[in-house]
Amino acid sequence: MATIFTARWVLPVTSPPIKDGAIAVSGDRISAIGALSEVRSRFRDAVVKDLGEAALLPGLINVHSHLELTALRGRLEEPRFQTWVAQLIRLKGERLTRDDLLASARLGCIEAIRAGITTLADTSDASAPLEALIESGQRGVIFQECFGPRAEQAAGSLADLRKKIETYAQRLEVAGTRAQARLRLGISPHAPYSVSAQLYEGITEFALARHLDVCIHAAESQDEASLLRDGTGAFAAALRQRGITWEPPGCSTVKYLHRLGALATAPLLIHCVTVDEEDLELMAAQGVRVAHCPKSNAKLGHGIAPLTEWRRAGVRVGLGTDSVASNNTLDLVEEARFCALLHRARQRDATLLTSHELLRLMTIEGARALGLEAETGSLEVRKQADLIAIDLAQSHNTPHYDPEAAVVFSCSARDVILTVAAGSVLYEGGRVTAFDERAVREQVRATQAKLAPT
Repeated sequence: MATIFTARWVLPVTSPPIKDGAIAVSGDRISAIGALSEVRSRFRDAVVKDLGEAALLPGLINVHSHLELTALRGRLEEPRFQTWVAQLIRLKGERLTRDDLLASARLGCIEAIRAGITTLADTSDASAPLEALIESGQRGVIFQECFGPRAEQAAGSLADLRKKIETYAQRLEVAGTRAQARLRLGISPHAPYSVSAQLYEGITEFALARHLDVCIHAAESQDEASLLRDGTGAFAAALRQRGITWEPPGCSTVKYLHRLGALATAPLLIHCVTVDEEDLELMAAQGVRVAHCPKSNAKLGHGIAPLTEWRRAGVRVGLGTDSVASNNTLDLVEEARFCALLHRARQRDATLLTSHELLRLMTIEGARALGLEAETGSLEVRKQADLIAIDLAQSHNTPHYDPEAAVVFSCSARDVILTVAAGSVLYEGGRVTAFDERAVREQVRATQAKLAPT
């Protein structure tokens, strides 16, 4: 039996808004979309869920997160990035168990579901996000991280990566066909300051042979740029302190990855703050995609990434929140609003990033950046039934004259009232269906005690 979701507005994203619209869902697919009267005439026996003064839109797509770090929200308010990274590694490695990381990832899924995020591209070096996403019912790409700044580590790091990918693939098989349909595995050679040239080359060969998606933290900070340009800066000093030899390639991160052949995978590059025109040309020519994380970039003082230049060059871009350790929230609506205000201010141009363009960045453009646009990212017949409802009846978004502007510039994650992924209701009536929220929060509170400063 079909279910019809109806609201004052339906925002398909790839077609015009529909006033008093409706969406029919059969199984895990959208079977009809249009005016309520039209949809009801086709599905007379359907269950009708009327969301009232709300906007129905595609599930939001977060192209960069770290679910396992949710328990570190607010713990790393360190302004120096290299020190921030070092503290993160130490806290995670010394104080958090596998169960702590799973509870942390589950809490991240809960927050994302409540925020209307149905798809996440999550980066981690543990199995916790995979397990949490199997349970949550969300769609995702799980990028397994790989580290190894020493050349002599490359073979061992690559062998360990291969083993983890095999283990996760087996875990997905056990989880069943529905989980396999929703979740995909990828790999993430972390960053130029944590992965050797030899390891990048080995991972690229592995990814191409196995047809695995790749994401890389790239061109994120000035310290990273200095490391590659002339071997100076905080990351260079940290490598020397560890006795690691580093020969700077004398170029940008994007050019360095290109020299190593790593751009042959058309990777998803995360951040890309410090890129120049030549980098942009290389990115576009190689089919590179970008995860734009404006709040994290700003909070850590890295700068403003050239979003308008990427889009002008034809680079596929989606919005990411990054981890709550750097952003503090998994609120993609707030991310989009901040993105618009930041770039309009930077370029002194209020015509940049219209409400409709921002909705696209949160949905179909994010899907395109992850290669998922055939399945999700817009409300279209035969696509997966990934949809959300945002309340437009609250005092902070009433009155409204343009539903797309209301969603982007007046609303936030707290206004989401319904989250559906693959036809399954994940959040409704103020309740997340897949988890015992109280139990998860209690587990994370216990984890918090381990993370308290000493």
